[in-house]
Amino acid sequence: MPARKSSHSKPNGGDKYSVLLPTYNERENLPLIVWLLVKYFDESGYKYEIIVIDDGSPDGTLAVAEQLQTIYGKDRILLRPREKKLGLGTAYIHGMKHATGNFIFIMDADLSHHPKFIPEFIKKQKEGDYDMVSGTRYRGNGGVYGWDLRRKLISRGANFLTQVLLRPGASDLTGSFRLYKKKVLESLVERCVSKGYVFQMEMVVRARQLNYTIGEVPITFVDRVYGESKLGGNEIVSFVKGLLTLFVTT
Repeated sequence: MPARKSSHSKPNGGDKYSVLLPTYNERENLPLIVWLLVKYFDESGYKYEIIVIDDGSPDGTLAVAEQLQTIYGKDRILLRPREKKLGLGTAYIHGMKHATGNFIFIMDADLSHHPKFIPEFIKKQKEGDYDMVSGTRYRGNGGVYGWDLRRKLISRGANFLTQVLLRPGASDLTGSFRLYKKKVLESLVERCVSKGYVFQMEMVVRARQLNYTIGEVPITFVDRVYGESKLGGNEIVSFVKGLLTLFVTT
């Protein structure tokens, strides 16, 4: 597949990584994920910032984020809250408006995505100057821990159906641990119309349409430590509807 280079990276010493952390009821998980992010970024020596986008969590997530900002500093922890839950896609748009990095990480704040993989994402991106790098549970030594059989079947089934219908050129369509060139992410978000779990899938499909290059890093996905999963029946129905819509329109 011919690659269309959409953006040019700054020299290595000038690269900066903005981590977007959309949150909703993550008061227990947020201090841990932030501590791990700071640890691995500081050890790697890369410039970074962590942008917390809280959607009016009733459990006091924002108050915890404010404490973390006091601990780590306003240059590393940026708070960009919203009044209510408005969706993942708009959270990314909101976060990008305030991001000063030329690369953007998106990941879950519930400890499902371990920051230890971040240096591998950066290394992979630099190897091929990829427009985006996606974490995959379905290649190499990637995998899932802590899920019951139902969750595994749903994830595998969703990924299989997506591969068959859309042929996206990536092995893990429903994952949300990714690294993007900022301009690439801006371009993709502008074109995406899906919400919820379908949003991540559409991002890869649109990337393929635009001939953006995609690298992959095997990751270990671990079920959330604190709180409840946000995957329910409505999300599954929405996923199927979204998948069929993308099949018809892409």
